[in-house]
Amino acid sequence: MIGAVVFDVGETLVDETREYGTWADWLGVPRHTFVSVFGAVIASGRDYRETFQIFQPGFDLAEQREARALAGQPETYGEEDLYPDVRPALSQLRAMNVWVGIVGNQTARSGKILRSLELPTDFIATSDDWGVEKPSTAFFEKVVEVAPCAADEIVYVGDRIENDIAPAKAVGMRTAFIQRGPWGWIQRDNPEVTELSDWKIRDLTELPKIVVAENG
Repeated sequence: MIGAVVFDVGETLVDETREYGTWADWLGVPRHTFVSVFGAVIASGRDYRETFQIFQPGFDLAEQREARALAGQPETYGEEDLYPDVRPALSQLRAMNVWVGIVGNQTARSGKILRSLELPTDFIATSDDWGVEKPSTAFFEKVVEVAPCAADEIVYVGDRIENDIAPAKAVGMRTAFIQRGPWGWIQRDNPEVTELSDWKIRDLTELPKIVVAENG
């Protein structure tokens, strides 16, 4: 049985095109250049944050987030940045009495934005709220703690093998790898997608069908 579906945020629910575009502007580099280097960094298996070091050695992401906010250019997103399948999929799941959660590596500011969007969910939390980040299994153990069912009745949905799928699987959850965003496309043929994902999807509206098939 599937009793809960829990979602990552970036590139699972939120299209981060605008976010990374504004970082390119902040760094003073062409957007297509930033995106190209970003893709090359993650394709090589490195941490995406190394992208910033290429353009500005010694770059501190937390400090620069604060500097942007002080300059009146904070990171932000809104309804227009949600993927179009988000509200329909979450609404369908809740209508099926599935517990819906959103939990990802996000700042406290992002958490406020998520809550302001009034998405059809039962629970929203961020790594800032919990003081622990993915891919730590402690993060996913927290998910199990707050969900109203056992780990093997929870499906965690994400676009990254190392940050989402592998650690969720390690604590006993079921997993759905969504093929979108830079990680989703770059990692789509990774053998671990087949090995560690219970399902590979292209659209969140596939999830209600999966629940029907599993729950009967």
